[in-house]
Amino acid sequence: MELFGFEISRKQEEKEQAAKQSFVAPDRDDGATVVTEGGYYGQYVDIEGTKARDDVDLIKKYREASFYPECDAAITDIVNEAIVANNNESPVDVVLDDVNLSSSVKKMITEEFKEILKLYKFGSKGHDIFRSWYVDGRLYYHILIDNENIKNGIQELRFIDPRKIRRIKNIKKGKNDKGIDVVIGIEEFYIYNDKGINENTSQGVKLSIDSVIYCPSGLIDANSNTMLGYLHKAIKPVNQLKMIEDSLVIYRVSRAPERRIFYIDVGNLPKLKAEQYVNDIMNKYRNKIVYDAATGEVRDDRKHLSMMEDFWMPRREGGKGTEITTLSGGQNLGQIDDINYFQNKLYQCLNVPISRMKPDQGFSLGRTNEITRDEIKFNKFIERIRRKFSVLFAEALRVQLIAKQIIRPDEWDKIVQDIRFDFQEDNHFAELKEGEILSNRINILNQMQPYIGTYYSMDYVKRNVLKQSEEEIEEIQKQMDAEQEQMQAMMTMQGGMPVDSGMGAGPNPPSLPAPTQNKPKGEVK
Repeated sequence: MELFGFEISRKQEEKEQAAKQSFVAPDRDDGATVVTEGGYYGQYVDIEGTKARDDVDLIKKYREASFYPECDAAITDIVNEAIVANNNESPVDVVLDDVNLSSSVKKMITEEFKEILKLYKFGSKGHDIFRSWYVDGRLYYHILIDNENIKNGIQELRFIDPRKIRRIKNIKKGKNDKGIDVVIGIEEFYIYNDKGINENTSQGVKLSIDSVIYCPSGLIDANSNTMLGYLHKAIKPVNQLKMIEDSLVIYRVSRAPERRIFYIDVGNLPKLKAEQYVNDIMNKYRNKIVYDAATGEVRDDRKHLSMMEDFWMPRREGGKGTEITTLSGGQNLGQIDDINYFQNKLYQCLNVPISRMKPDQGFSLGRTNEITRDEIKFNKFIERIRRKFSVLFAEALRVQLIAKQIIRPDEWDKIVQDIRFDFQEDNHFAELKEGEILSNRINILNQMQPYIGTYYSMDYVKRNVLKQSEEEIEEIQKQMDAEQEQMQAMMTMQGGMPVDSGMGAGPNPPSLPAPTQNKPKGEVK
């Protein structure tokens, strides 16, 4: 408001604080536990026991499922596809082509990223780190910095067991001028307890938000706001597969042998004497030799398994008398269609092509147009989880660059969206794919050759047919100019005429003139 020519308004800090007030709670896309100011936090308890009680219970279930053979094979295939390590190249590189910074700053960022990889020991532990993130669904690293000399950057990155740490969001609420509850601030921090954090423990060491690197999976349960892992869908198929396999073993052991049925004629004996007579016959004629699988010995033992024993039935007077018949074993012991069904279901839950898990399916190095749709879907899945995993590098790089004063915090917020991380691809498939793409482009270029200069320009061909970027066009032009100068110098030294090589000049470069016969030495025509 204005009064006597003077303007009366709020302070700038009050304006910014008022602008942040909202009655909407913050996003919960990081799996943090959200509490209100002055409250407490915890986890719900499932009385029926059908669901995980907290994050610790979820991580235990994920780790148990990951040790199952079929699940472990699928996880190993995913990790090998996502992290490709060669002796000569780094598993991942930072790409700064779209970042609007000077070349000197880009070079410094590239060097600091290499230092980050050394702190993670990613060259030797890259597969283990990615597997741990994929199984647990989250990664935590504690940042150690020398407070007396912050410019030295990060000194060490220590792994934190996700069962011992939790991220907390403390929401500060108040009332606006109209008496409506609004969110006026958010305090974020971590709670660490070396004994583990579960529904019964809510105390520990409080860590600042900038001292911990947190890399979540990005999968959130919207009902309970719990961070899920990529193995969450596989828990049920793994348990079903275990149960089916156990039941199949029990059925095969119980139905595999052929058992005998003894019908014993007991005449008119009373019930008790008849039972005693049958027991005497059993103890007299049944086989007592037992094979001990633990020691490999054959011994005389009367402790037979009930499912392996013969059947002894009393028969009253007037029947057929004593009779011995044979009960045949199971006839369908070789059918495992149900096992294959649950195995395929497990692979589908993990987004792994079923053909990769079959031993009779070989790896083909043929044309890439023969790749199945499942392989394409699997490749896209790998690209998605790589982007989620890149948060691990981005968070460490942010702290490193700001600590060494290479960039300011406000500058990082502007360039973080333009920074990309390039993971190394599998050599065989990548080379085949790039070779086929380049071959197709050259074939199109040959077909367009008569029309270049009339309907299409060279610039259009470079950008839309050869798919060259601005940097590639400039670099190739520099190389062509350098080669042209080198060729002219060589022609001059050999006594020929320096001519234009025609590279980049048009579709039909001029041919070199024939050398002149009987030319005096040193004369240039």
